[in-house]
Amino acid sequence: MSLQANGQEAHPRGEEHRHLSLVKAGKVVAVPRWRRWLVVALMTSAVGLFAAAFSMEWWHFTLYAPQYPHGLSLTISLTGVGGDVREIDELNHYIGMAHLENVALQEEHYAAYGVAAVSLIVLVLTLAMGRKTAWLIAVPAVAFPLGFIADSFYWLYHCGHDLDPHAPIHLPAFTPQMFGNGQIGQFLTFAAPSIGFWLAGAGAVVVIGATLLRQRSVCAQCSQRGTCGAFCKSAFIGKEGSRFLGA
Repeated sequence: MSLQANGQEAHPRGEEHRHLSLVKAGKVVAVPRWRRWLVVALMTSAVGLFAAAFSMEWWHFTLYAPQYPHGLSLTISLTGVGGDVREIDELNHYIGMAHLENVALQEEHYAAYGVAAVSLIVLVLTLAMGRKTAWLIAVPAVAFPLGFIADSFYWLYHCGHDLDPHAPIHLPAFTPQMFGNGQIGQFLTFAAPSIGFWLAGAGAVVVIGATLLRQRSVCAQCSQRGTCGAFCKSAFIGKEGSRFLGA
């Protein structure tokens, strides 16, 4: 068997060349579009829950005392306070607490804009975020109900610590209980979340679930997943999204 000048082995005369068969390339299969639209539908339903929560009561307080055996009711919503506000304000006057209707005025004024902003941000991030940044979609949704709790606790602390020193009755500084049972002077209190908070919480849970579905059922199977950066190249519902299947 002779060797060619380039060092490769020459085939004997008359012997046919044998060619290796090429492995067929895998075909590109698009991620089912219904998965993409299911994620968008879930995000839209979460936005609907946020919108429904806007007009609902978010927190409920009940104050009990010997002269009020059936209790006084106070409700907090994104647009203000309700219930026995006038009577509670009259009682608060004796301990030097601010009028409830003068609390959190800025939050009440901008509440509608805030809900609209959260809803819009969730939808925009759903379409815009890439595989590595998709977790950001859940941030505004979770911050919505948690932000309400933080803001409410701040105002409860402020009202109980900024008492008029010239009030007829002097009480030590206090923070009204926001969960469960508490006591303010002779009043026993009970506080608990109401339907508005639970709707917002449900919306946040839906957003988290839809984000996980987006990651595992769409982004993880997209043909561009290896090069996907901070933003989705196909705006999520575009036709470019697909995955590569080996032979």
